Amino acid sequence: MLALIFVAGLWAGLQNALAGGGSFITLPALIMSGMSPLAANITSTVALFPGQITSGLAGRKLVTGAGQLPFWALFVVSILGGIVGGVLLLNTPSSVFARLVPWLVLFATAVFAWGSFFRKTGDAGMHIGPISTAFAQFMIAIYGGYFGGGIGFLMLAALTMAGLPTRNAGATKNVLAAVMNASAVVLFLTSPELHWREAIILGAGAMAGGLVGSWALHRVNEKVLRVAIVCIGIALTIGLFVRPF
Repeated sequence: MLALIFVAGLWAGLQNALAGGGSFITLPALIMSGMSPLAANITSTVALFPGQITSGLAGRKLVTGAGQLPFWALFVVSILGGIVGGVLLLNTPSSVFARLVPWLVLFATAVFAWGSFFRKTGDAGMHIGPISTAFAQFMIAIYGGYFGGGIGFLMLAALTMAGLPTRNAGATKNVLAAVMNASAVVLFLTSPELHWREAIILGAGAMAGGLVGSWALHRVNEKVLRVAIVCIGIALTIGLFVRPF
């Protein structure tokens, strides 16, 4: 089972580097190892965090604020929202979280599909102001601290609607994802639900997968990968509704 967790981490790291959605792989793998959905979510968040730092640092030169909202404001909002989400998760009974998981995965899958295949960028008429951008980022950060699946596309949509070019929005959301998860990770480190052995193995696999993903980034058909991710999300959602954990 530990080998399966390492492979799941490897796949998730590769998938996150290429297109995102790695939590779709790590969550079921950890649940299959015997963890509760709550423990699996906490362990996955901690394990994938180092890879998020690496991605954020790699694109730091493209990181910027959104319109009239400076980057430091997005940074602070992301920290606060991540803390709120993490606290909510730690105070959610495992049985309640288990019932929420199918809906969270369904939501994340829908967001991923929309962001991958239906979202249109560059529409000046859709630009939102700094207050709306800050509010959207705060709500996304709460969701990110609580569950995290699909936050990349939620942020990409919000930042591009705030006027950022796609390239800058992608680099900025990578840093902000690490920031909001850092808040949650600090809270999760003392949680009895965190399985350290599995987190270390999963994290090692994810970091290795991220390195492979960086090399393969321009050698893989991204559209095919995105289709595969959505199919995984749909299959996982159906499975969770038919036979919840």
